[in-house]
Amino acid sequence: VEACSCAPAHPQQLICDAALVIRAKITSEKVVPASDDPLDTHKMIRYEIKQIKMFKGFEKLKDVQYVYTPFDSSLCGVKLEANNKKQYLLTGQILNDGKVLIHLCNYIEPWDDLSLSQKKSLNQRYQMGCGCKITTCYMVPCSITTPNECLWTDWLIERKLYGHQAKHYACIKRSDGTCSWYRGGPPPEKEFIDISEP
Repeated sequence: VEACSCAPAHPQQLICDAALVIRAKITSEKVVPASDDPLDTHKMIRYEIKQIKMFKGFEKLKDVQYVYTPFDSSLCGVKLEANNKKQYLLTGQILNDGKVLIHLCNYIEPWDDLSLSQKKSLNQRYQMGCGCKITTCYMVPCSITTPNECLWTDWLIERKLYGHQAKHYACIKRSDGTCSWYRGGPPPEKEFIDISEP
């Protein structure tokens, strides 16, 4: 059985690696041939989208109308809900012909599942940290090997990749060239409630 496999990466890393980062609604989907070559039997899903906001990719594209993904999930194809009010954060690559390709190894999340801090970080904070290296910590001991490295410990602490650090922190380069985690956005809800109660 073939399956798509992706190396786990912090959202910031995936956004730094992507050529395109947009917020969009999916308006329709259509199965199309992967190429003009009649011998190529591979198919793609072409999602028609309504772009709401572009965070990255301006220099290559202005407005994205379609995104393409492999038809098979074994080839890392992404299944998105079309004809729905649901909005997504889509990241992907831009091919030479200007087509936008997305797959399971890109950072693709329903917009409402992102934390406030993540939404805020999309504007600049993540990209300010693209010169930093985020290293996933799977077991102790783990330590940084270069000054521009941040240790990602969600897996160690919570036994899941997209934990607190992925949702609320960005790894930012400081003026001296070192990198460290920076928490964005307001404090968590619970503290909010305590403050606001009389």
